[in-house]
Amino acid sequence: MHENNKLSAFILGVFIFLGLAAFGYQLGSAAIRVKEYERTVTAKGLSEREYDADIVIWPIQFTETSNDLTQLYKSIEASNSKITDFLLKQGIKASEITLASPVITDKSAQQYGDAKAEFRYAALQTVTVYSKNISNVRDVMKSLPVLGKSGIAFTGNNYQDQTEYIFTRLNEVKPEMIEEATRNAREVAEKFAADSASKLGKIRRASQGQFSISARDKNSPHIKKIRVVSTVEYYLSD
Repeated sequence: MHENNKLSAFILGVFIFLGLAAFGYQLGSAAIRVKEYERTVTAKGLSEREYDADIVIWPIQFTETSNDLTQLYKSIEASNSKITDFLLKQGIKASEITLASPVITDKSAQQYGDAKAEFRYAALQTVTVYSKNISNVRDVMKSLPVLGKSGIAFTGNNYQDQTEYIFTRLNEVKPEMIEEATRNAREVAEKFAADSASKLGKIRRASQGQFSISARDKNSPHIKKIRVVSTVEYYLSD
C-alpha cells in the first residue's frame, strides 16, 4: 500500500513537471513574439495651411484734454459722433460699433502730478469696430487720418489699441488637417521601414499635437497660418 502511494506521487510529480515545462515553453514563445512586436518606429507628420481671418476687432483710441470736466465730456461726445458718422458713411454697420466709457485722469489728484501741466484733465476714449467684413474695415483704416485733420488726436502703438484678427473655423478644417498630418507621418515611417529592410505594421499609438494659429507675417495679420503636428508610432516587422 505504501509503495503504491509512492508510485502515484511519482507519476503525479512527472505530470506536474511536464505541465510546467510546457507552460514555460509557451510563455517563452509568447515573450519572443512580444519582443518582436516591440520593434517600432515613431514619425511626425505636419499639416500647414493658410486661411483668411473671419473677424476683425479694431479699437480706435483718441485723447481729449481740458481744464473743465464738463467741457471735457462734451469734447468726447463730439469726437465720438464724428468717428461714428465717418464709420457709418464708410459702410460700417451701427451694430458693429461700440463706444466704451472714457478713462479720465485728473493730473492734479495724482501723487506725482505735474503742477505745471497745461490741462488738468485728460481722457482716453475707445471706439471699437467688431466686424466680419474684414476687407471693408481694412480699407476704412487707411482713410482714418482724414478724421485726424478735424482735430481728433488718435493714439497709436499701444498694446490696447492693436487690431486683432480672429479665425473661428478651426473645427471645420481640423479633420482634413489631421488626416493630412497622419498621412505625412505614414510616408515618413514607410521610408524608414524601406531603408531598414522592414515592413510597416499597424499603429501602436498616436498623438495629435496642439493646433497653432498665427499671422502669416507681420504685414499680413489678416491671413492666418494654421499648423498641427501628429506623432504616430508604428510596429515594424521583417
